[in-house]
Amino acid sequence: MTRCLRHADHTVACAYRMRSSSLHHVRKTHRTERPALTHLLRHSARRRVEQCRCFALAPSSPRALGDSPSLEVSMTKPFAPASARNRDPILSVLQRYFADRQHVLEIGAGTGQHAVHFAAAMPWLRWQASDHPDHLPGMRQWLDEAALPNTPPPVALQAVLTPAPGLAPAPPLPPVQAGTPAGYDAIYSANTLHIMGWPQVQALFAGLPAVMAPQAVLVIYGPFNRDGEFTSDSNRDFDAMLRARDAALGIRDAAEVDALAAQVGLQLVDDGDMPANNRCRVWQRA
Repeated sequence: MTRCLRHADHTVACAYRMRSSSLHHVRKTHRTERPALTHLLRHSARRRVEQCRCFALAPSSPRALGDSPSLEVSMTKPFAPASARNRDPILSVLQRYFADRQHVLEIGAGTGQHAVHFAAAMPWLRWQASDHPDHLPGMRQWLDEAALPNTPPPVALQAVLTPAPGLAPAPPLPPVQAGTPAGYDAIYSANTLHIMGWPQVQALFAGLPAVMAPQAVLVIYGPFNRDGEFTSDSNRDFDAMLRARDAALGIRDAAEVDALAAQVGLQLVDDGDMPANNRCRVWQRA
């Protein structure tokens, strides 16, 4: 196992990548790295994500994840250790804000581990996972194995629905469900903003109204700065590691993200501390 930085789950994920000289080398050593966002489709933009979000292949022997002994992973299914660690703290937040929701869109779903865990724990939700096309085969393995009735097939969807200059337009979203109003009443994304360039973060928020129902909620998990300052030394180190790989990446300031949300009619309703120097921030559409 690659030595991981010890302080934060998002730092641990990137530590795998720092010790891998190429995707070929990673595959040979039973690790694989893939992009976690769908807004970067080509060339340097795609490489940006590959540099920053890494997934280990699951061990060859079945392994139960956390507090779900019935969930096992196979030798070929992608496995993100951070997703196994942070899923229950995140779930405690989602259960409060998604209690009266019906249709969730997850942006940047990665391996699909969160989709499986959250959809199983909240069976009243229809959980639509989405990500870059490269992620969909591995994600389907998680979803197919779980065989939950409330997880439709994952969709290839760019995170930016109103793309920044130079980005390809996003494909249209599938209908939420026949007979229901258009738009998702909940949007969820984890560990994504810091591995997007700022123009892409801006474009993400600009595109949200196109897919959000009235009174929809947005939940974003990950590290945030406070008034331009890092909230921990570990976050400072993590940000430096990101920017060393690509100067456009980095931990986003909470106030700047709130300003983007306000521009599209989203009001911050919760900003909770989470383990490993992360936060779970919740906005609601007016």
